[in-house]
Amino acid sequence: MSQTANHGTATDPRLSEAFRNPKDVAVLLKRIRSLAVELDVSAARPLLLMEVCGTHTMAIAKFGLRSVLPEGIRLLSGPGCPVCVTANYDIDRIIATSRIPGLTITTFGDMLRVPGSSSSLLERRAEGAEVLVVYSPLDALAMAATDPERQVVFVGVGFETTTPIVAAAVRRAAEADLRNFSVLAAHKRVPPALTALLADPDLQLDGLILPGHVSTILGEEPYAFIPRDFKIPAVICGFEPVDILECIALLLEQVVCLRTGGELQVLNAYRRAVMPEGNPTARAVIEQVFDPTDAEWRGLGSIAGSGYQLQSQYAGFDAAARFHPQVEPTVEPKGCRCGEVLRGIMAPNDCPLFGKTCTPEHPVGPCMVSSEGSCAAYHNYRISI
Repeated sequence: MSQTANHGTATDPRLSEAFRNPKDVAVLLKRIRSLAVELDVSAARPLLLMEVCGTHTMAIAKFGLRSVLPEGIRLLSGPGCPVCVTANYDIDRIIATSRIPGLTITTFGDMLRVPGSSSSLLERRAEGAEVLVVYSPLDALAMAATDPERQVVFVGVGFETTTPIVAAAVRRAAEADLRNFSVLAAHKRVPPALTALLADPDLQLDGLILPGHVSTILGEEPYAFIPRDFKIPAVICGFEPVDILECIALLLEQVVCLRTGGELQVLNAYRRAVMPEGNPTARAVIEQVFDPTDAEWRGLGSIAGSGYQLQSQYAGFDAAARFHPQVEPTVEPKGCRCGEVLRGIMAPNDCPLFGKTCTPEHPVGPCMVSSEGSCAAYHNYRISI
Protein backbone atom coordinates (compact mmCIF):
# COMPACT_ATOMS: atom_id res chain seq x y z
CA MET A 1 0.00 0.00 0.00
CA SER A 2 2.65 2.51 1.04
CA GLN A 3 4.88 1.30 -1.77
CA THR A 4 2.12 1.94 -4.29
CA ALA A 5 1.57 5.40 -2.81
CA ASN A 6 5.25 6.22 -3.03
CA HIS A 7 6.02 4.89 -6.49
CA GLY A 8 2.93 5.56 -8.57
CA THR A 9 2.69 8.49 -10.95
CA ALA A 10 0.26 11.36 -10.50
CA THR A 11 -1.18 10.89 -14.01
CA ASP A 12 -1.56 7.10 -13.99
CA PRO A 13 -5.27 6.43 -14.78
CA ARG A 14 -5.21 3.35 -12.53
CA LEU A 15 -4.36 5.35 -9.43
CA SER A 16 -7.89 6.34 -8.43
CA GLU A 17 -9.00 2.72 -8.18
CA ALA A 18 -5.75 1.64 -6.55
CA PHE A 19 -6.20 4.24 -3.83
CA ARG A 20 -9.82 3.28 -3.19
CA ASN A 21 -9.07 -0.38 -2.54
CA PRO A 22 -11.47 -1.58 0.23
CA LYS A 23 -8.86 -3.96 1.64
CA ASP A 24 -6.33 -1.16 2.05
CA VAL A 25 -9.01 1.04 3.60
CA ALA A 26 -9.88 -1.70 6.11
CA VAL A 27 -6.20 -2.17 7.06
CA LEU A 28 -5.75 1.55 7.61
CA LEU A 29 -8.91 1.88 9.67
CA LYS A 30 -7.75 -0.96 11.91
CA ARG A 31 -4.41 0.81 12.34
CA ILE A 32 -6.14 4.12 13.15
CA ARG A 33 -8.47 2.50 15.69
CA SER A 34 -5.55 0.80 17.40
CA LEU A 35 -3.66 4.09 17.63
CA ALA A 36 -6.75 5.85 18.98
CA VAL A 37 -6.92 3.27 21.78
CA GLU A 38 -3.19 3.68 22.48
CA LEU A 39 -3.63 7.46 22.67
CA ASP A 40 -6.72 7.07 24.89
CA VAL A 41 -8.80 9.52 22.86
CA SER A 42 -12.58 9.71 23.03
CA ALA A 43 -15.47 11.99 22.11
CA ALA A 44 -14.88 13.77 25.42
CA ARG A 45 -11.13 14.02 24.81
CA PRO A 46 -10.78 14.24 21.02
CA LEU A 47 -7.68 14.60 18.92
CA LEU A 48 -8.16 17.56 16.54
CA LEU A 49 -6.71 17.23 13.04
CA MET A 50 -7.22 19.96 10.46
CA GLU A 51 -7.10 19.69 6.69
CA VAL A 52 -6.01 22.96 5.11
CA CYS A 53 -6.96 22.21 1.53
CA GLY A 54 -10.42 22.59 0.04
CA THR A 55 -9.93 19.55 -2.17
CA HIS A 56 -9.28 17.49 0.96
CA THR A 57 -12.45 18.92 2.50
CA MET A 58 -14.48 17.78 -0.50
CA ALA A 59 -12.80 14.35 -0.65
CA ILE A 60 -13.33 13.71 3.07
CA ALA A 61 -16.99 14.62 2.66
CA LYS A 62 -17.49 12.70 -0.59
CA PHE A 63 -16.04 9.46 0.75
CA GLY A 64 -17.71 9.77 4.16
CA LEU A 65 -14.42 9.45 6.02
CA ARG A 66 -15.57 11.25 9.16
CA SER A 67 -18.24 8.60 9.69
CA VAL A 68 -15.76 5.70 9.80
CA LEU A 69 -13.18 7.24 12.12
CA PRO A 70 -13.12 6.57 15.88
CA GLU A 71 -15.16 9.07 17.90
CA GLY A 72 -12.01 10.51 19.40
CA ILE A 73 -10.57 11.57 16.02
CA ARG A 74 -12.10 14.84 14.82
CA LEU A 75 -11.38 16.34 11.41
CA LEU A 76 -11.69 20.12 11.17
CA SER A 77 -11.88 22.03 7.89
CA GLY A 78 -9.53 24.99 7.71
CA PRO A 79 -8.91 27.93 5.36
CA GLY A 80 -8.14 25.76 2.36
CA CYS A 81 -10.49 27.38 -0.14
CA PRO A 82 -8.87 30.37 -1.90
CA VAL A 83 -12.21 31.84 -2.95
CA CYS A 84 -13.52 31.53 0.61
CA VAL A 85 -10.57 33.27 2.26
CA THR A 86 -10.65 36.21 -0.15
CA ALA A 87 -11.61 39.19 1.99
CA ASN A 88 -14.86 41.02 1.35
CA TYR A 89 -12.92 44.17 0.46
CA ASP A 90 -11.14 42.29 -2.33
CA ILE A 91 -14.45 40.93 -3.62
CA ASP A 92 -15.87 44.48 -3.59
CA ARG A 93 -12.77 45.75 -5.41
CA ILE A 94 -13.28 43.13 -8.13
CA ILE A 95 -16.94 44.09 -8.49
CA ALA A 96 -16.05 47.80 -8.53
CA THR A 97 -13.60 47.13 -11.36
CA SER A 98 -16.39 45.44 -13.34
CA ARG A 99 -18.33 48.73 -13.14
CA ILE A 100 -15.65 50.60 -15.08
CA PRO A 101 -16.85 51.00 -18.70
CA GLY A 102 -14.94 49.22 -21.44
CA LEU A 103 -13.30 46.50 -19.33
CA THR A 104 -13.54 42.76 -19.88
CA ILE A 105 -13.31 40.93 -16.56
CA THR A 106 -12.02 37.35 -16.80
CA THR A 107 -12.10 34.96 -13.87
CA PHE A 108 -12.33 31.36 -12.74
CA GLY A 109 -15.89 30.06 -12.44
CA ASP A 110 -15.97 29.88 -8.63
CA MET A 111 -15.67 33.65 -8.38
CA LEU A 112 -18.85 34.43 -10.31
CA ARG A 113 -21.36 33.83 -7.53
CA VAL A 114 -19.34 35.00 -4.54
CA PRO A 115 -21.39 37.77 -2.90
CA GLY A 116 -19.76 41.08 -2.13
CA SER A 117 -21.27 43.84 -0.03
CA SER A 118 -24.03 44.59 -2.53
CA SER A 119 -23.50 42.53 -5.67
CA SER A 120 -21.60 39.68 -7.34
CA LEU A 121 -19.88 39.22 -10.67
CA LEU A 122 -22.83 37.12 -11.81
CA GLU A 123 -25.20 39.97 -11.05
CA ARG A 124 -22.86 42.41 -12.77
CA ARG A 125 -22.90 40.21 -15.88
CA ALA A 126 -26.69 40.18 -15.81
CA GLU A 127 -26.56 43.98 -15.68
CA GLY A 128 -24.48 44.07 -18.85
CA ALA A 129 -20.87 43.97 -17.64
CA GLU A 130 -18.55 41.81 -19.72
CA VAL A 131 -17.56 39.09 -17.27
CA LEU A 132 -16.12 35.93 -18.81
CA VAL A 133 -15.12 32.61 -17.25
CA VAL A 134 -11.70 31.33 -18.34
CA TYR A 135 -9.76 28.19 -17.49
CA SER A 136 -6.38 29.93 -17.33
CA PRO A 137 -4.95 33.46 -17.25
CA LEU A 138 -3.34 32.51 -20.56
CA ASP A 139 -6.86 32.50 -22.06
CA ALA A 140 -7.26 36.10 -20.90
CA LEU A 141 -3.82 36.93 -22.29
CA ALA A 142 -4.84 35.47 -25.66
CA MET A 143 -7.96 37.68 -25.69
CA ALA A 144 -5.80 40.74 -25.13
CA ALA A 145 -3.33 39.71 -27.84
CA THR A 146 -6.01 39.15 -30.49
CA ASP A 147 -7.93 42.38 -29.73
CA PRO A 148 -5.57 45.26 -28.86
CA GLU A 149 -8.51 47.64 -28.37
CA ARG A 150 -9.94 45.50 -25.60
CA GLN A 151 -8.86 46.03 -21.99
CA VAL A 152 -8.74 42.56 -20.41
CA VAL A 153 -8.50 42.18 -16.62
CA PHE A 154 -7.78 38.79 -15.07
CA VAL A 155 -8.94 38.25 -11.49
CA GLY A 156 -6.05 36.44 -9.79
CA VAL A 157 -7.30 34.44 -6.81
CA GLY A 158 -5.55 31.32 -5.51
CA PHE A 159 -2.71 29.85 -3.49
CA GLU A 160 0.80 28.88 -4.63
CA THR A 161 -0.70 26.38 -7.08
CA THR A 162 -2.21 29.00 -9.41
CA THR A 163 0.16 31.89 -8.74
CA PRO A 164 2.94 30.61 -11.09
CA ILE A 165 0.71 30.59 -14.18
CA VAL A 166 -0.52 34.11 -13.36
CA ALA A 167 3.09 35.22 -12.97
CA ALA A 168 3.94 33.62 -16.32
CA ALA A 169 1.02 35.44 -17.97
CA VAL A 170 2.20 38.79 -16.61
CA ARG A 171 5.75 38.11 -17.76
CA ARG A 172 4.53 37.18 -21.26
CA ALA A 173 2.39 40.31 -21.40
CA ALA A 174 5.44 42.40 -20.52
CA GLU A 175 7.59 40.66 -23.12
CA ALA A 176 4.93 41.26 -25.80
CA ASP A 177 4.22 44.80 -24.52
CA LEU A 178 0.50 43.98 -24.20
CA ARG A 179 -0.69 47.09 -22.42
CA ASN A 180 -4.33 46.01 -22.64
CA PHE A 181 -3.81 43.12 -20.20
CA SER A 182 -3.76 43.51 -16.42
CA VAL A 183 -4.30 41.52 -13.25
CA LEU A 184 -6.28 42.10 -10.06
CA ALA A 185 -4.05 40.08 -7.75
CA ALA A 186 -5.51 38.60 -4.57
CA HIS A 187 -3.20 35.59 -4.29
CA LYS A 188 -2.41 34.04 -0.93
CA ARG A 189 0.59 32.22 0.58
CA VAL A 190 -0.24 29.17 2.69
CA PRO A 191 2.66 28.92 5.24
CA PRO A 192 2.01 32.34 6.87
CA ALA A 193 -1.67 31.41 7.26
CA LEU A 194 -0.68 28.16 8.98
CA THR A 195 1.43 30.19 11.40
CA ALA A 196 -1.59 32.37 12.20
CA LEU A 197 -3.81 29.32 12.70
CA LEU A 198 -1.37 27.57 15.02
CA ALA A 199 -0.91 30.74 17.06
CA ASP A 200 -4.69 31.12 17.52
CA PRO A 201 -5.45 30.57 21.24
CA ASP A 202 -9.01 29.45 20.39
CA LEU A 203 -7.73 26.61 18.23
CA GLN A 204 -5.64 23.88 19.85
CA LEU A 205 -4.76 21.55 16.98
CA ASP A 206 -3.05 18.18 17.34
CA GLY A 207 -2.01 17.74 13.70
CA LEU A 208 -2.20 19.19 10.20
CA ILE A 209 -3.17 17.46 6.98
CA LEU A 210 -1.08 19.52 4.58
CA PRO A 211 -2.28 20.43 1.08
CA GLY A 212 -1.22 18.21 -1.80
CA HIS A 213 -1.53 20.65 -4.69
CA VAL A 214 0.20 23.55 -2.95
CA SER A 215 2.96 21.20 -1.85
CA THR A 216 3.77 20.23 -5.44
CA ILE A 217 5.04 23.80 -5.69
CA LEU A 218 6.45 24.33 -2.19
CA GLY A 219 7.90 20.92 -1.40
CA GLU A 220 8.55 19.91 2.22
CA GLU A 221 10.91 22.50 3.73
CA PRO A 222 8.47 25.47 4.00
CA TYR A 223 6.47 23.44 6.56
CA ALA A 224 9.45 22.62 8.80
CA PHE A 225 8.44 25.34 11.26
CA ILE A 226 5.28 23.40 12.22
CA PRO A 227 6.90 20.55 14.21
CA ARG A 228 9.86 22.74 15.19
CA ASP A 229 7.99 25.78 16.56
CA PHE A 230 4.52 24.43 17.38
CA LYS A 231 5.34 20.83 18.36
CA ILE A 232 2.57 19.22 16.35
CA PRO A 233 2.84 16.72 13.45
CA ALA A 234 2.16 17.63 9.83
CA VAL A 235 1.79 15.30 6.84
CA ILE A 236 1.54 16.18 3.14
CA CYS A 237 -1.44 14.26 1.83
CA GLY A 238 -3.01 13.04 -1.41
CA PHE A 239 -6.72 13.08 -2.19
CA GLU A 240 -7.99 9.50 -2.39
CA PRO A 241 -9.42 7.58 0.60
CA VAL A 242 -6.26 5.52 1.10
CA ASP A 243 -4.15 8.69 0.91
CA ILE A 244 -6.19 10.48 3.55
CA LEU A 245 -6.49 7.53 5.92
CA GLU A 246 -2.76 6.82 5.67
CA CYS A 247 -2.11 10.47 6.44
CA ILE A 248 -4.33 10.27 9.53
CA ALA A 249 -2.54 7.11 10.67
CA LEU A 250 0.84 8.82 10.23
CA LEU A 251 -0.34 11.83 12.22
CA LEU A 252 -1.47 9.57 15.07
CA GLU A 253 1.84 7.72 15.01
CA GLN A 254 3.63 11.07 15.24
CA VAL A 255 1.48 12.02 18.24
CA VAL A 256 2.52 8.75 19.89
CA CYS A 257 6.13 9.57 19.03
CA LEU A 258 5.78 13.03 20.59
CA ARG A 259 4.22 11.69 23.78
CA THR A 260 7.02 9.17 24.19
CA GLY A 261 9.75 11.77 23.82
CA GLY A 262 10.50 11.33 20.13
CA GLU A 263 11.14 14.06 17.57
CA LEU A 264 8.60 15.21 15.02
CA GLN A 265 9.23 15.84 11.36
CA VAL A 266 7.17 16.85 8.34
CA LEU A 267 6.18 13.66 6.53
CA ASN A 268 5.39 13.40 2.83
CA ALA A 269 2.72 10.77 2.15
CA TYR A 270 2.11 12.05 -1.39
CA ARG A 271 5.50 11.35 -2.92
CA ARG A 272 4.03 10.22 -6.22
CA ALA A 273 3.19 13.89 -6.86
CA VAL A 274 5.19 15.98 -4.35
CA MET A 275 8.96 16.06 -4.60
CA PRO A 276 10.92 17.04 -1.46
CA GLU A 277 12.14 20.16 -3.28
CA GLY A 278 8.72 20.94 -4.78
CA ASN A 279 8.83 22.73 -8.13
CA PRO A 280 11.76 25.18 -8.18
CA THR A 281 10.88 26.39 -11.68
CA ALA A 282 7.37 27.42 -10.63
CA ARG A 283 8.68 29.15 -7.51
CA ALA A 284 11.27 31.00 -9.60
CA VAL A 285 8.54 32.38 -11.89
CA ILE A 286 6.63 33.66 -8.85
CA GLU A 287 9.77 35.28 -7.43
CA GLN A 288 10.51 36.97 -10.76
CA VAL A 289 7.11 38.69 -10.90
CA PHE A 290 5.68 38.94 -7.38
CA ASP A 291 6.89 40.08 -3.97
CA PRO A 292 5.34 38.90 -0.68
CA THR A 293 3.08 41.44 1.00
CA ASP A 294 0.66 41.60 3.90
CA ALA A 295 -2.81 40.35 3.01
CA GLU A 296 -6.28 40.26 4.53
CA TRP A 297 -7.87 36.82 4.95
CA ARG A 298 -11.54 36.29 5.63
CA GLY A 299 -11.79 34.97 9.18
CA LEU A 300 -8.07 35.26 9.91
CA GLY A 301 -7.59 39.01 9.45
CA SER A 302 -4.38 40.62 8.23
CA ILE A 303 -1.44 38.21 8.04
CA ALA A 304 2.07 39.51 7.46
CA GLY A 305 3.71 38.31 4.24
CA SER A 306 0.75 36.14 3.28
CA GLY A 307 -0.09 37.75 -0.05
CA TYR A 308 1.57 38.68 -3.32
CA GLN A 309 1.97 42.02 -5.06
CA LEU A 310 3.44 42.73 -8.48
CA GLN A 311 7.05 43.88 -8.46
CA SER A 312 7.75 47.47 -9.49
CA GLN A 313 8.82 46.54 -13.03
CA TYR A 314 5.40 44.94 -13.56
CA ALA A 315 3.36 47.65 -11.82
CA GLY A 316 1.84 48.66 -15.17
CA PHE A 317 -0.04 45.37 -15.19
CA ASP A 318 -1.74 46.04 -11.85
CA ALA A 319 -5.39 46.59 -12.72
CA ALA A 320 -6.17 48.37 -9.44
CA ALA A 321 -3.37 50.88 -9.98
CA ARG A 322 -4.29 51.32 -13.63
CA PHE A 323 -8.05 51.79 -13.34
CA HIS A 324 -8.53 53.01 -9.74
CA PRO A 325 -11.84 51.26 -9.00
CA GLN A 326 -14.07 53.13 -6.55
CA VAL A 327 -14.72 50.52 -3.88
CA GLU A 328 -17.93 50.90 -1.90
CA PRO A 329 -17.88 50.68 1.92
CA THR A 330 -17.47 47.02 2.75
CA VAL A 331 -20.32 45.33 4.61
CA GLU A 332 -19.93 41.77 5.88
CA PRO A 333 -22.88 39.46 5.10
CA LYS A 334 -25.31 39.61 8.03
CA GLY A 335 -25.32 36.48 10.17
CA CYS A 336 -22.68 34.68 8.08
CA ARG A 337 -20.22 32.71 10.22
CA CYS A 338 -17.88 31.86 7.35
CA GLY A 339 -14.91 33.40 9.16
CA GLU A 340 -15.32 31.07 12.14
CA VAL A 341 -15.80 28.08 9.82
CA LEU A 342 -12.56 28.93 8.03
CA ARG A 343 -10.71 29.08 11.36
CA GLY A 344 -12.01 25.64 12.26
CA ILE A 345 -13.71 26.76 15.45
CA MET A 346 -17.21 26.17 14.06
CA ALA A 347 -18.57 23.35 11.90
CA PRO A 348 -20.50 24.61 8.86
CA ASN A 349 -23.78 23.14 10.02
CA ASP A 350 -23.49 24.97 13.34
CA CYS A 351 -24.01 28.28 11.52
CA PRO A 352 -27.63 29.38 12.02
CA LEU A 353 -27.92 30.25 8.32
CA PHE A 354 -26.69 26.87 7.08
CA GLY A 355 -29.22 25.13 4.84
CA LYS A 356 -31.86 27.74 5.63
CA THR A 357 -31.20 31.19 4.24
CA CYS A 358 -27.76 30.07 3.00
CA THR A 359 -27.80 27.32 0.36
CA PRO A 360 -25.76 26.61 -2.79
CA GLU A 361 -28.58 28.16 -4.83
CA HIS A 362 -28.74 31.28 -2.63
CA PRO A 363 -25.39 31.59 -0.84
CA VAL A 364 -24.90 34.19 1.85
CA GLY A 365 -21.15 33.62 2.19
CA PRO A 366 -18.37 32.24 -0.04
CA CYS A 367 -17.99 28.97 1.89
CA MET A 368 -21.30 27.87 0.37
CA VAL A 369 -20.34 29.04 -3.13
CA SER A 370 -16.99 27.52 -3.96
CA SER A 371 -16.51 23.97 -5.17
CA GLU A 372 -13.87 23.76 -2.39
CA GLY A 373 -15.93 25.46 0.31
CA SER A 374 -16.55 23.52 3.51
CA CYS A 375 -20.17 24.71 3.79
CA ALA A 376 -20.83 23.47 0.25
CA ALA A 377 -19.20 20.14 1.12
CA TYR A 378 -21.31 19.69 4.24
CA HIS A 379 -24.48 20.68 2.38
CA ASN A 380 -23.87 18.60 -0.75
CA TYR A 381 -22.97 15.44 1.19
CA ARG A 382 -25.46 15.98 4.03
CA ILE A 383 -22.87 15.86 6.78
CA SER A 384 -24.04 16.25 10.34
CA ILE A 385 -21.83 16.46 13.42
